[in-house]
Amino acid sequence: MKTIYGIENFPASEGSIVTVGTFDGVHLGHKQILKQLIDTSQQSELISVLLTFFPHPRMVLQPDISMHLIQTIEEREIALRKTGLDYLVIHPFSEKFSRLSADDYVKEILVEKLNVRKVVVGYDHRFGRNRTASLEDMYNYADIYDFEVIEIDVKKIKSIAVSSTKIRKAIEEGDIELANSYIGDPFTLEGVVVHGDKRGRELYYPTANIELQNKHKIIPKQGVYLIQSDHDNQVIYGMMNIGTKPTFDTTNPTIEVHFLIGITIYMIKPCK
Repeated sequence: MKTIYGIENFPASEGSIVTVGTFDGVHLGHKQILKQLIDTSQQSELISVLLTFFPHPRMVLQPDISMHLIQTIEEREIALRKTGLDYLVIHPFSEKFSRLSADDYVKEILVEKLNVRKVVVGYDHRFGRNRTASLEDMYNYADIYDFEVIEIDVKKIKSIAVSSTKIRKAIEEGDIELANSYIGDPFTLEGVVVHGDKRGRELYYPTANIELQNKHKIIPKQGVYLIQSDHDNQVIYGMMNIGTKPTFDTTNPTIEVHFLIGITIYMIKPCK
């Protein structure tokens, strides 16, 4: 998979099959869409393209509302590499971009920039300024610009019964097992080790204090979790505490892990 930053940098010499979305937390529903995209691209000899956006549109259009990401853009890219996608196009989302009319969006983005021949969309797909254009409108544009619309069967999407909203709720409630079942992969946290109070050493349980690099990353409910980490091709287990340290009269929430260094954390489940 090749990652392209900015639609204007996409090599539009070949015809493409495209799907569009934020794909936060590349979950089973997203993977159903991507499977249809990739299978059709191989049958049609078209390159498969996912057009996504960063920052998340809600961060730009609703800055006063707290937005918690299931996956950072870097984590999303890692997840998408496993799918067999040809191109991931990450375009900066801005207020100016959000004001593109449906006409301009289809003509300038899909047709001229991405050289679309087929577009894969969900049954409830909406696009254009204020998301006013519907799937029916996309079919009309397909007739005008001579591309095909492939609609994901509503039964396929609803049978999976998963959404980013459900995943966020599960994580916020500390139900990592449920979140993992929706995603189809382990939920992860990434950060760097920073200096703490070093009290763990005195108690013979040294811990690593993890500082997340993205302030919008969702953090699970406070509690103690069994975790798994991959380090030098070895699986290492440990305990992670998310929360305050009442024993030491501190109220600021922290993320502490017993055993590890600054590497990816795969969330397994909360300790009972």
